Amino acid sequence: MSLLLDHLFTDLPPDRAVDTGLFLDSVSHLPAFIDCLGSKVFSLIKSDIIGNITKIRGVYEKDPQRFVTLQQILEAERQDHASEWPKVGATLALMWLKRGLRFIQILLQSLADGEKDENNPNLIRVSITKAYEGSLKRYHGWLVQKIFKAALMAAPYRSDFIKALSKGEEVKEEECLEKVRHFLVNFTATVDAIYDMYTELNAELDYTV
Repeated sequence: MSLLLDHLFTDLPPDRAVDTGLFLDSVSHLPAFIDCLGSKVFSLIKSDIIGNITKIRGVYEKDPQRFVTLQQILEAERQDHASEWPKVGATLALMWLKRGLRFIQILLQSLADGEKDENNPNLIRVSITKAYEGSLKRYHGWLVQKIFKAALMAAPYRSDFIKALSKGEEVKEEECLEKVRHFLVNFTATVDAIYDMYTELNAELDYTV
């Protein structure tokens, strides 16, 4: 399976705190997943994810003992940069990263649920459109939305995407999708926990780029 599906996210503790080091290790495999989408247009999402991971890792590595959880990073930046927060540092980077994670989560969940265009069942445009509209579209201005519309038209065939997820190996679609469902359990829980954390800390921003 793809590097992404080979590296499962860890179980969350009862308080749903996300361990920073483990999180960074897990999300480091996301850029390779974006490559499975084929089109260079999706490199916008890939570069955004890489940049945000780098920013969060940079803050974390300055003081790993202080920033054991993602919430500790947000709370520290709120304290250290009160006038600018939350539009600052790792807080801003994680805000955008979680939207990229939501895009991936909705896309994979749609595939796992068998959603497809009945007239064109070997296309994944239905899943990618649903993922984009449920995660990133509202934060993008018309120009970026136009770029993603072009990316949608260049989306890979479902069969090619399944093969890419399987590292180029010929596997049964259901076998791959079962791996996807297994991956989604802790991945979805982690993404949900980060979204809830932003709501609780009132750290969400609603501007467009």
